[in-house]
Amino acid sequence: MTMPALFLSHGAPPLVDDPAWVAQLKDLAAGLPRPKAILVASAHWESAPLMLGATGTVPLVYDFGGFARRYYEVQYRAPGAPELASRVEKLMPDDEHVARTDRGLDHGAYVPLTVMYPDADIPVLQMSLPTLEPDRLLALGRRLAPLREEGVLIIGSGFTTHGLPFLRDWRTDAAAPGWSREFDAWAAEVLARGAVDELAEFRTRAPGMPYAHPTIEHFAPMFLALGASGDPERHPEQPIDGFWMGLAKRSFVAG
Repeated sequence: MTMPALFLSHGAPPLVDDPAWVAQLKDLAAGLPRPKAILVASAHWESAPLMLGATGTVPLVYDFGGFARRYYEVQYRAPGAPELASRVEKLMPDDEHVARTDRGLDHGAYVPLTVMYPDADIPVLQMSLPTLEPDRLLALGRRLAPLREEGVLIIGSGFTTHGLPFLRDWRTDAAAPGWSREFDAWAAEVLARGAVDELAEFRTRAPGMPYAHPTIEHFAPMFLALGASGDPERHPEQPIDGFWMGLAKRSFVAG
């Protein structure tokens, strides 16, 4: 069964307390074939050369601060995926070094997975983002695309807008700032047209910049997912939209 590739706006740990977003993620997962394994790249792990996380079950990385204690007690003991790690290594060019580490899943990986696959019974492998450049991430995604035919769900986990320094209202139901709404509308329209080259120039072409992404690591995983989709111009479905804390939670399913 060929799996799609996903881009998820992953949310901070309190995502799991938002009934609407939880329902959307559950519906998204229910509409997918059951994956044999999951490969996820999160905005919260940048490392070159390409790094592969623990291939066995290790503690999570609680890479956040200022939240209630219960968020630091969450467990997600998914099986490791050593076979998938080996496949990823074989798909890389001979001159590209790939390293392994015992780093556990960070919140960009495990928070959505606790909602989508709460039983933690599917092997999960996290990989680093070795670059933030769209063209290079598209190429990396294309190399990983064959994994989808082997039942691997490939996820790029970020956020469609992530202008945290410019938020003035931190309530989860806060009205979205203009820059967030404008960028999100632009991204939705460009994705609907499959205009990947235009999307890749978001830093200079998108309205709402640089406020929507003062740093770009939360938008970059989108390009990995588009590359892995096999044909990024096939107009990915966008089953999740709307805003959370003023940030655009738009997510897509491609391939």
